[in-house]
Amino acid sequence: MAKVTLISYTPQPEKTVASAAKLCYSPVSIEEIQEGLTEEKTAAFVDMLAEIGHESPIEHASFTFGIEGVSRSLLAQITRHRLASYSVQSQRYVKESMFEFVLPPEIEAMPEAKEEFLRAMEEDQRHYDRLTEILTERHIPEFLAQGKPEKEARRLASKKAIEDARFVLPNACATKMVCTMNARSLMNFFTHRCCNRAQWEIRELATEMLRLVLEVAPNLFKNAGPACLRGACSEGKMSCGKQKEVRAKFTGMKESVQ
Repeated sequence: MAKVTLISYTPQPEKTVASAAKLCYSPVSIEEIQEGLTEEKTAAFVDMLAEIGHESPIEHASFTFGIEGVSRSLLAQITRHRLASYSVQSQRYVKESMFEFVLPPEIEAMPEAKEEFLRAMEEDQRHYDRLTEILTERHIPEFLAQGKPEKEARRLASKKAIEDARFVLPNACATKMVCTMNARSLMNFFTHRCCNRAQWEIRELATEMLRLVLEVAPNLFKNAGPACLRGACSEGKMSCGKQKEVRAKFTGMKESVQ
């Protein structure tokens, strides 16, 4: 299972959002606005923003997550959310010796499928190691010809070798990243990825990220989650048909962190 931590976030995120929004409607100074924002007034103002659909002020609050133990398949999905910043462990510079991988629950639940999957992971590791070895031996003479000492030539050759050897690694290969999104981008992310129609791995990640931000900004994210929490399912004919269960799940989660 993925490990997710909330590394950092905008100090007093809800007050920051409320200050930015109130500025749009007030002639007084920013300092006066902030002084007048009690906890109750901040919560009320954040609620009003959600009601009238004024979303731009929530962009002033940002949240940074540490994410570990997710697949390269998930990486391809999460980076489609472009209004975010990502720093990902590189397979170009980090050698995948005995690489970790994500085992899908449905495969794990079937002994025959699990055995086949684990065999494939072992084969991928063997091919990666062998390609690294072959390519390293090929590149060593290049660096020796440049006057590099033998030890340095081997190090550089190995580093160059894994650039191409990594192409054999599977989507299941685990990775880690640091991801930063502002609150508006997160709301969009939760709408799409907390949905039952989302792929299981990114759905679990999104749900845990939502739980973490609810702990520090409960008013800001109290309406966050799949579209069916706020009205009709947006998936149309592709709906999971479990709106009642989904609403109960997220209502329970939000109540548990208050």
